[in-house]
Amino acid sequence: MKDSKLRRQIAFEAARLMYSRQETEYFQAKIKASRRTVRGWVKPADLPSNAEVRDQIQVLTRLHETDADARQGRLGRMRLRALWWLRQLDAHHPKLIGSVLTGSVRDGSDIDIHVFGNHPDAIADEVDSLGFGCQVVRKQVVKDGQPRVFTHIRIADEFPIELTVYPLKWIGHRFKSSITGKAIERASASQLEKLLVFAHDYDAESLSTSLRQIQGRPDRFQVFQALMVPLENVVQSPRWHPEGDALYHSLQVFGLAKDEAPYDEEFLLAALMHDVGKAIDPDDHSVAALEALDGYISPRTAWLIAHHMEAHKIHDHTIGARRRRRLASHPWFEDLLLLGDCDRGGRVAGVSVDTLQQALDYIEGIEEMFGGDPVQPSWSPHDAGPIR
Repeated sequence: MKDSKLRRQIAFEAARLMYSRQETEYFQAKIKASRRTVRGWVKPADLPSNAEVRDQIQVLTRLHETDADARQGRLGRMRLRALWWLRQLDAHHPKLIGSVLTGSVRDGSDIDIHVFGNHPDAIADEVDSLGFGCQVVRKQVVKDGQPRVFTHIRIADEFPIELTVYPLKWIGHRFKSSITGKAIERASASQLEKLLVFAHDYDAESLSTSLRQIQGRPDRFQVFQALMVPLENVVQSPRWHPEGDALYHSLQVFGLAKDEAPYDEEFLLAALMHDVGKAIDPDDHSVAALEALDGYISPRTAWLIAHHMEAHKIHDHTIGARRRRRLASHPWFEDLLLLGDCDRGGRVAGVSVDTLQQALDYIEGIEEMFGGDPVQPSWSPHDAGPIR
């Protein structure tokens, strides 16, 4: 195979992995793509550049997201939300970077912001005080042959937000793009305001009005939608999920749960959102889901999501006897078994399902019908309740 053809094939496969959210880092995507494309070792020099992979991602975006007006509208809303966050984080010298600044957003894109401070947990506390659930993630990567730890704060909002926290001494540092090798484009709040006026038909008055209308804490159904949409690009093992992507599976599980418990909002949310963490951390998707949903779901919904994988072990008789007894003593145990039945049943190719919007509208309609809000922010993602 000619080197140029091999590079194109690896670039396309790496782009597909990143577009489907199976990988989030260019290097890992290229390594996995090379293993899938050729049998044997590929020299690093023969791998495509990050720019080549990025170009293929943009091709996939144009192929799958054909409504340019909708994409432009989403870009405007994301930039407006980014401006709100830049203002809230003003004390930490925030700068917008990434696809929301450059305009190359796609379904599932997040808002990337650099912030500066010597105490990341204190910044996370500030985010929490605004009423948003967030997750602090520390990643070790190798830069210039040296291991470094980077701290990220992931925020559940109308659009996913990712803050990358750097020490204060790095405020003046010009970060280089792994794609172009040039300095990363970044924008302060004032620069982003000018971009909104120039590219999205705002003037000073309408921009101020729109920012005032943004609630500090987003509507929880907006958060649910923002977390669910990326599941459409999560490709699952055909051995366990012959039906296809994680969103289609989740909508099947929701449909089965609706047949069993049509007015149980907490149970229906658990059915719909049980796999939402697969687009965040596939290695520990239950914990990732709970951290993203913290403060937006009730303790019962959270408990069901936390233990839904154990429901399969109960069904397969692979769970320990002591653990099963502890689960069986819990008041929501029968609900857990029912959720497991729905989860296993939602794996059929080609069946008709509600759209995500229809599912969310249905659940929201239950809340309006019966009134009240079952959400109680007392749940901790690491709290298994009385069965610990």
